[in-house]
Amino acid sequence: VGISLGGWALALPVAVLYITMPVVDHLVGINRSNPHPDAPPKAAPLHDWLLWSFVPAQVVFITWGIGVVIHGEASLVEQVATVVNIGLIAGSFGITVAHELMHRTSRFERGLAEILMGSVTYTWFCIEHVYGHHRHVATPQDPASSRQGESLFAFLPRTLVGTVQSAWRIEDQRRKKLGISAFSLHNRMLRCAVGLVLMYGVTFGAFGWIGVAVVAAQSAVAVLMLEIINYIEHYGLQRKRLANGRFERVQPRHSWNASHKISNWMLINLARHSDHHAYAARPFYALRHHEDVPQMPSGYGAMFLLALVPPLWFAVMDPLADRWNAAEG
Repeated sequence: VGISLGGWALALPVAVLYITMPVVDHLVGINRSNPHPDAPPKAAPLHDWLLWSFVPAQVVFITWGIGVVIHGEASLVEQVATVVNIGLIAGSFGITVAHELMHRTSRFERGLAEILMGSVTYTWFCIEHVYGHHRHVATPQDPASSRQGESLFAFLPRTLVGTVQSAWRIEDQRRKKLGISAFSLHNRMLRCAVGLVLMYGVTFGAFGWIGVAVVAAQSAVAVLMLEIINYIEHYGLQRKRLANGRFERVQPRHSWNASHKISNWMLINLARHSDHHAYAARPFYALRHHEDVPQMPSGYGAMFLLALVPPLWFAVMDPLADRWNAAEG
């Protein structure tokens, strides 16, 4: 709607995500109810169809946005706002859907996750997140776990570089173990690279350099959103190192939880992150609220904004992290 109307309406996505959602989250409150223990493990097919439908929807939306920038009569400011809005939708909803699908066992669904992550130029996240982050979360080995006292702006370059390095190591180990050639498309990192070259090549053929610039810029916005969410989900929490040198098993207490109703309705329970990390194969509709885990003081929208101001973030979150880590010993 914002892109169609132009002008001040282009502020609608930011207003909804970072003004309306935090306020309504606060007013509506927390959803402490959980799925019934006897509920079937598989929800209605509509749940999956809705997730799958977001893949063509995002591709169409990005393509339409490129057309608006190239062929519309928008001012430079409106063009920039259009690109930012594309990135906001791809980052807040597209990556959230991709995150759900990359944890599925179906090759079809994992393929859809790769398409969504490819549309924001971050395909290797599918490798690192599932096989690296979930293994090393809340330890110094995880580039996506923010450390206490580390500002968002120190975290971002560390995680962006560390994520691609970790994905490369994970795939290199898997490839050598299975005897896969580095130049085979069974090498997922090579597949990621080929997919991105094709995507940008098709974009250039259809829209020229402006189209390439739009895709790259909206990708930067989307990936920035993803990594800010990573920052707030794990800030300052640590797993104990055991006597044998390994870290304790991942538990719900090793991630910040936020069961605020509105943001979880919008983000398919992404903020019930404590349960997700303890039970990564559990689908979004089966994720549970935990009381005895670190709780964010507000929903994702407000915490996202707070992270952008490090002194305020430290003032709010450091005492909470200190209290939890002290209780954990």
